[in-house]
Amino acid sequence: MAIENIDTLQGFAGKDIKVYDANYDNSKMDQEGFFKVLLTSFQYQDPFETQDISKFIDNTVKLRELEVMKKFEDAVSALNDNNTLFLNTTNLIDKKVLYKGDETLVENGETEVEFVPKKDASYATVYLYNNEHKVVAQETFKNIHANQHYTFKLGDSNVELNDTEIADGYYKVSVVAKDGEKSISSDIYSTAKVTGIQKDSGDIFALYDKGTISLSDIERIGG
Repeated sequence: MAIENIDTLQGFAGKDIKVYDANYDNSKMDQEGFFKVLLTSFQYQDPFETQDISKFIDNTVKLRELEVMKKFEDAVSALNDNNTLFLNTTNLIDKKVLYKGDETLVENGETEVEFVPKKDASYATVYLYNNEHKVVAQETFKNIHANQHYTFKLGDSNVELNDTEIADGYYKVSVVAKDGEKSISSDIYSTAKVTGIQKDSGDIFALYDKGTISLSDIERIGG
C-alpha cells in the first residue's frame, strides 16, 4: 500500500518530510524519510495485531545504520574533494604567482607588483626595500583612481633605481598614496615562486621562500 500524506507529521527541523511510494528504492531513502515510514507503519497498524517491540528495535537499528553510513559517505566525499584539490595544486610548484602580499621576488633584475587603491588619490609611489630597509627602486603614479589595478615592473624606464644592480631575492613592497594630505590605503599584489604545497587543518597553502600563501590570495598564475 502506498503511503498517504500525513498533515500532522513534520521533520525534525519543522519542515515537511518527503513521502515515498511503494515503488521507491529504499536504498536511496534519507533519515527523515525512513522515520516517516516507521511512524506511518505504527499509525496504520492493526490494533488487534500490533507490531512486536523487537521489530521496532530492529527498525531503530536500521535507522542508526543509515545515519552512520551517511556520515561516512560525507566524510569520504570531503576527503576525496580535498585530496583532488591538493593534487591539482601541486601543478603550481616552480611557477610564479601574483598573490596578495608585500614581498616580491626579483629574478634577473625583474619583478612585477600591482596595487589597487581603495580611494582616488593625487599620486601613489611604489617602493622596493632590501633586507637593510633601504629603498632600491621606486616609481610614482599620478591621478590615481579607486579600485583600478596599477602595475609596477622592475626594469621599465619609469622605475627609478637607487642601485645599479639589484640582486635576486625577495624585497619588501610598500605603497604610499595621498589625496592631498590624506593617506589612501591600497591592496598590494606581489610576485612569488611556489616551492611546494602544504595542507594544514584541511586548508591548502602554497609555499614560497618567505612563508605560505592561501590559495584564495593568488590573483594570477604565471608571468
